[in-house]
Amino acid sequence: MLRLKSTSRVGVYIDASNVYRNGGSRMRYDVLREFACRDGSEVVRLNAYVSYDAERARVDPAYSTSVNKFFAVIRDLGYKVIIKDVKWYRDESGERYGKANADLDLAVDMLLQSAKLDRVVLVSGDGDFTRVVRAVQNRGCRVELVAVDNVSTALRCEADIFFSGYIIPNLVPTASGEAWGELGSRVRGICYAHPQDFGFFRYLDRILPDLWMTDTRRAESPYQTVYFHDSSLPADARPEDLPSYHTIFEFQLAPSSRREGSYEAVAIELVSRLPGRI
Repeated sequence: MLRLKSTSRVGVYIDASNVYRNGGSRMRYDVLREFACRDGSEVVRLNAYVSYDAERARVDPAYSTSVNKFFAVIRDLGYKVIIKDVKWYRDESGERYGKANADLDLAVDMLLQSAKLDRVVLVSGDGDFTRVVRAVQNRGCRVELVAVDNVSTALRCEADIFFSGYIIPNLVPTASGEAWGELGSRVRGICYAHPQDFGFFRYLDRILPDLWMTDTRRAESPYQTVYFHDSSLPADARPEDLPSYHTIFEFQLAPSSRREGSYEAVAIELVSRLPGRI
């Protein structure tokens, strides 16, 4: 099918500290950019909101070097790095604690800049962004949410669509030495059908525009289906809880014992359970 280049404009807003603390410490910012622009959209804003502890940097050269290297790497990918300095306080018992909350900066920027955007990709699981998501939508923008662990249910409900960072190919790399989706590789997905003592996982095979097209019988669908038997499930996954769109599994693609030329999921691990009702 011939695809015309999109004329839509996209902005990406990353709550880097939240993502780092909640499963995204190895998140690849180049893959995130590719994901945001998957339909040929023009990227207008790429904002990463980060924290920096100047006090620690003065006494810990390794911290200073690694943090500044990280900033340089994502700047090379086209991201604007908005640095929020860690400020130190003492609580009532005299204990020191650091705080570098960039939520307000991100929310204000996203709201103001959305006037010139068609789509916003918010990368955070923080429920404090729920109301600003609604405000951006009221200005005519679609809001896509990407997060890994500890994702607010209210925020997922408010976004137009939610993508777990675990299921976006290579965004949070697996330990596999094979390319995502190839025989022997490890991929992540959800169980969408479990008729008896077996079931089927659906996983995103490649980053394409029509991510809503989850029916793998359609040739244009970017998703694939793979069979598994209950005997391959890990101990912390109960068959009676399946199917589930809340539970994310990681598994290896092995040759199928049922159908030649197809795959079967083995070495299955439970990666994440999303809370809530959606």
